[in-house]
Formats: sequence, C-alpha cells, structure tokens
Amino acid sequence: MDWERRVQFTDGRFVKVLPPGRHRYNGRRSSLLTVDMRQRSTLVPGQELLTGDGITVKVSVLVVWHVTDPHAFLTASAGAEYDLYNAAQLAVRDAVAATAFDDVLADRGRLSAGLAEATAARLDGLGIELASATVKDLMLPGELRRAATETLLARERGKAELEHARAEAASLRALANAAKLLQDHPALLQLRTIQAAATPGTTIVLTPDPSYVPR
Repeated sequence: MDWERRVQFTDGRFVKVLPPGRHRYNGRRSSLLTVDMRQRSTLVPGQELLTGDGITVKVSVLVVWHVTDPHAFLTASAGAEYDLYNAAQLAVRDAVAATAFDDVLADRGRLSAGLAEATAARLDGLGIELASATVKDLMLPGELRRAATETLLARERGKAELEHARAEAASLRALANAAKLLQDHPALLQLRTIQAAATPGTTIVLTPDPSYVPR
C-alpha cells in the first residue's frame, strides 16, 4: 500500500527498501518484511514518580511518532517500539524529578516542555521520528486530592464572602449618600413620596409634624 514499505533480505542480508509498485526478486531466497510508515501513537500508562521535593504523583505520557527508516526500524533493535516506550518513561521520570510539586500543580504543561527532545535523544539510530510527547494525565494520591479540593473550596468561599462584603459596603455607601442628599435637600423627600404614591397599590403613611398645632 502507499503507506507501507517492504524491506528485502536475500540470503539473510539486507538488499533494499521496496516502495509500492512491481518488483522482481527471488522468492525462495528472499524475505520481505512490511513496515507501516503512517503516524501512530504510544501511550505510557500512569506511573508513580517522585517530584523534586519528594511528593509522589502519577503521570501518563502520549507519544506520537512515525517510522522514517524502515531498515533501521527493523534491524537496529529487537523491539524499537519497546525502546520508544522506555525512552518516554525515562524522560518523564527525569522531568518530574526536576520539578517541585507546587510547580507541577501550577503549570502541568511544564512537564511536557522538552519531553519530546529528551525522548528522541534515547532513540538515535532506530529510524523513528517523534511528532510530539505530551503529559496526558496527572493524578495525585488520595490525601493530596482531598487537600487540593479543600484548598480550592476555601479559596472560592473566601471569594464569595469578599464579594458579599463588597456588595454590603456598596449598599451602605448608597444609603449614606441618599441620607445626606435628603438632609441637604428636604424637598426631595416630598417629590419621592409623590412618585411612590403614583404607583397603583402603594400605601403611603405620613407621620404628623410634631411642631404642628391645629387652630
């Protein structure tokens, strides 16, 4: 197929890499091994690792790669894909060990930075090219998850209480401003009373002026 290459060996020796098309070879003396050249991905499942300050976290890695040299992919190692798996595992272990726990929580993308390069450095000569290597999941131990959740809830409660206090302060300032305005301009109270009275169903209770004496 278009996305495949076949590596020809004759009498046990490498001859050439065959692209799609018609080829002549000795079927009794030759062997053809097929290599898929399409992009593929390898998942390194979650493994428990120690951060720079000794906290245990569980990290999984997704590596996207493809074969660039079919001959090297088949002959340089007995298991190139297994070597890729181990290289990604060691690279993420080094990345976690060099990072403090608080930094990991603050920016998980920090662990992915340079991960592809560190993995590729361990794959020299295997005929593999990495497209990306990314931390897929970061899992915390149960106690740390509960502590992180409690911290988040406390932070959100603090924000809610702060907003409530700000709203009350704003309301008190508005009342104080209104009281000062009425004190400076008593006629505004009469106008406001007339406006309220114009609303259907509104009951107005007038307090008698204690200085008024009927005649």
